[in-house]
Amino acid sequence: MKCLVVRAHPLENSLCRYLSEQTITHLRDKGYAVTVKDLYQEAFDPVLTPQERQSYYQEQFDAQRLAEEINQLKSAESLVLIFPTWWFGFPAILKGWFDRVWAPGHAYHHASDLGAITPALENLREVKVITTLGSPWWVDRFVLWQPVKRVLKIALLGACAKQSRFQMLSLYQSEKASTDQVERFVEKIRARF
Repeated sequence: MKCLVVRAHPLENSLCRYLSEQTITHLRDKGYAVTVKDLYQEAFDPVLTPQERQSYYQEQFDAQRLAEEINQLKSAESLVLIFPTWWFGFPAILKGWFDRVWAPGHAYHHASDLGAITPALENLREVKVITTLGSPWWVDRFVLWQPVKRVLKIALLGACAKQSRFQMLSLYQSEKASTDQVERFVEKIRARF
């Protein structure tokens, strides 16, 4: 299965980097053909250009600066996102990847009457998410109602890849996680992914 791993953390010695390396090894051992897209390492520009935004409702989206990224997304059968949750949201660079790469005519299609959009990522069969949070689990679930999970599952996949299977693992209070807690989380990744 063709797998695109997108990671979004600025530090090479981060917990997210460690979790991503463990996940990539695990997926390759399972037979996945893995392509890694490290948004910070590649200096991905998250800023939607005026030309790109203006082309959202034109006959064709202006993808000239994004052809490789869009092709990676469209050819992926499995997508793995690995990132920290900051302020109960995505890192800006990852949000920018969604804004620019999950584009009309590629990730979804506009209705002619500007009604509901229709999915275009028919090749995408599964989406797996690994995120770290500084907060306790109950704040994410009961106070804020899991905003990152809801945006991914309902907004992005609900609009662009309804048939894909979604799984998400969150490591809460990650800043003070012990080595044993991290390794137990890695075992959970191996068991579920």
